[in-house]
Amino acid sequence: MTRKCIYCNQAVSDDSVIDFCDSCGIRVWGDKMFRTIKESMEGARANGTLCNSEL
Repeated sequence: MTRKCIYCNQAVSDDSVIDFCDSCGIRVWGDKMFRTIKESMEGARANGTLCNSEL
């Protein structure tokens, strides 16, 4: 199953911790904040503390 960006429907990697593409993430939050969000979520996944909302 291919995941798609929630904003532009561009393909998103299945192993991504976010549901949107980098381009849209940067446009929505700005480069610095987007990188911080992404790094924090990747760290949470590595620690096993990332809450997954998929059922």
